[in-house]
Parts: sequence; structure tokens; C-alpha cells
Amino acid sequence: MSPSGREDLTINFGLSTLLAHASLPVLAAVAILLVASIGVWIVGFLKLLQLARLRGEARLFEARARLVDAAPELVALAAQLRMSSGSRVLRAIMARTKGGSAARLRAAADRAILAERQRARSLMPALASTGAIAPFVGLFGTVYGIMDAFVRIGAAKNASLPVVAPAIGEALITTAIGLAAAIPAVLFYNLVDKQVADFLAELEASAAEWIALLTSDNGAACAGLLCASDKTPPLVR
Repeated sequence: MSPSGREDLTINFGLSTLLAHASLPVLAAVAILLVASIGVWIVGFLKLLQLARLRGEARLFEARARLVDAAPELVALAAQLRMSSGSRVLRAIMARTKGGSAARLRAAADRAILAERQRARSLMPALASTGAIAPFVGLFGTVYGIMDAFVRIGAAKNASLPVVAPAIGEALITTAIGLAAAIPAVLFYNLVDKQVADFLAELEASAAEWIALLTSDNGAACAGLLCASDKTPPLVR
């Protein structure tokens, strides 16, 4: 009792205090969500760094390729900038140049771009899954925590605020942590997905231009050179 004779209603809602008496399923849900939240930030930053590198290499290759007006020069450029996604796509096209029609070259380019799409979208399912599942994991912890809270309130035979508030707070904290994991996951996914779409659109437009150059009169005359100049299998990771 306080000096004034009334019950002290001071309640500590700190995270550590709320979780100190939480049940095992609630603690398990919180642990899963905390690991997922850390993973989201790690994956998100890694994907942004990866896409910045891929787009930088692709733009450098594209800028150099725009200065080329002959197939042999394009071959030399692909050999020089081998780590670029544009180089991988171009080498896949050149592997089908000899005796290949424009449709066949387009199919080779599509297949190479598909491999680049898979590379650029790696780890994105982890972001999507976290954004979709984390709120439900938090909700599970909340539901179980509320049930446990009512059991403890009933056992104490006391429904005063100092008894009810901490118990309900322990339950609701899992929903908050679930949202803290899901919101960044959705934001990172949308940001990365937009950048991947832009990257692939640029790559497809460049591939169409390269096919046009390789199937031109100059390109057709160099078909044998194209196939002989690139011995490395296309799309080497």
C-alpha cells in the first residue's frame, strides 16, 4: 500500500520485464521473430549491395558496347568484361551465332537473362516469407499469451490492473515484434523487386541491340570468328 492508503499502480512495461515471466511458447515465438528480424536486415542490405554491383557492371558494359559498331569489337569487349551480366548474356548469344537464326539467338538471350534473373532474385523468397509469416507468428504468441494470462489471473483470483496489465502486455508484445520483423521485410522486398525489374529490362533491351548487330551483314560475316573467339561456356557463375 502507498502512504496515502491506496494500492500502488506503478507498472513496468519494459521488454525484459514483460518477457521475464512469459510462457515457453511465447518466448519461442519471440526468439523466432528476433532471429527473423535480424535476418531481414542482413538479407536486405546484402541484396541492395549485390544489385548495386550488378547494375554498375551492367551499365559499364552497356556504355562500352554503345561505342561498338562491329561484331569483332563486341566479342573483344565480352572477353574483357567477363564478370558483367551483359558479358554473360552476350557470350550465350555468341555461342549460337554460327548458323543460328535471329529467333534462335533471341531464345539463347532469353535463357541467359533467365539465369541472370535467378541470380538477381536469390534470397528474395526469404524476405517475402518473413513479411507474410511474421505477423502470424506474433499473433500465435499473443493468443497463447492471453490464454496463459487469464489462467494466471484466475489462479490469483485478482483482476486488478497491476495483475492484469503485465500479463496482457506479455502477450501483446509478440504481435509488436512480429510487425517489427514483417514491415522491413515488405519494404526491402518491394525495393529490391523494383530494382531487379529495372535491371532485367535494361538487360533485355541491350540483348535485342546486340542480336541486331550480330545478325547484320557485318555480324554474319564474322560468325565463325564469334564462335571461335569465346571458348568459355556461357553463364559461368
